[in-house]
Amino acid sequence: MNISVVIPLLNEQESLNELYNWIATVMQSNSFSYEIVFIDDGSTDGSWNTISELSKKDNNVKGIRFLKNFGKSQALHAGFGVAQGDVVITMDADLQDNPEEIPELYELITADDFDLVSGWKKKRYDSVIAKNLPSKLFNAAARKTSGVKLHDFNCGLKAYKNVVVKNIDVHGEMHRYIPVLAKNAGFTKIGEKVVLHQARKYGKTKFGVSRFINGFLDLVTIWFMSRFAKRPMHFFGLIGTLLFIVGACFSLYLGIDKLFIETKGRLIAQRPEFYVALTAMILGTQFFLAGFLGEIILTSKRDKERYSISEKIHL
Repeated sequence: MNISVVIPLLNEQESLNELYNWIATVMQSNSFSYEIVFIDDGSTDGSWNTISELSKKDNNVKGIRFLKNFGKSQALHAGFGVAQGDVVITMDADLQDNPEEIPELYELITADDFDLVSGWKKKRYDSVIAKNLPSKLFNAAARKTSGVKLHDFNCGLKAYKNVVVKNIDVHGEMHRYIPVLAKNAGFTKIGEKVVLHQARKYGKTKFGVSRFINGFLDLVTIWFMSRFAKRPMHFFGLIGTLLFIVGACFSLYLGIDKLFIETKGRLIAQRPEFYVALTAMILGTQFFLAGFLGEIILTSKRDKERYSISEKIHL
């Protein structure tokens, strides 16, 4: 199979038929073998009924339905798990991503041998204050922190080699940082393509301003995980050791001063250096223990509850 199109969605019933027809036309005109995998992330508007009807008339349409809304990352994870195409294309279901971009994205993966190609919505039709400006700040911070030089990390239109999606762990709200996850997994040939962005035709966006706050918090998480996930002791242990040394030095100073220098007869507990030493040693011990416990946890295997699937179609 040439292409798997993975489409996570939440309450996008109005756009699904149009999106399907558009994708199918592009695929057939380019003679691609393909599948379209819709992941219904707990829709309440009848989206699943539309997916079911589409699957009855076209075996290329497949579907996964979650019992409730688990989030875009979980939906993509489920779609990546079943994708069979040599190239996996992700796109949003709101018709703001243009399926006409698929052939060029496919060529960039197959002919130019990119591991991942991310879309760049250079000209956007979103609110400047609500989306454009926060998005620019978010992308600038992501570039600086991750070292991945993309203009638009959060663009839903991306293309991947199949091996990439099978080797990255998308969870939480990490869908924004899939290129960073891919880089951390060893897939370093990451490209970018300017893509058309279209105004939303039906309904309204499912994301508010809070997504940017969450995005920055996730950025801190992924920065830490990419550097210290396998060796938390290198971070926590280093800080803990330094703090403990600082506390020990103050304690040594207080002891020497009390025994050989101090003549005023003050109690050690009455001196500010005592509290600096005490605080530094306590914090140092806690940081060290945090790193030690992190190392122990990493040695144990544990399953993660991601999502619950109620139905599947053709899978």
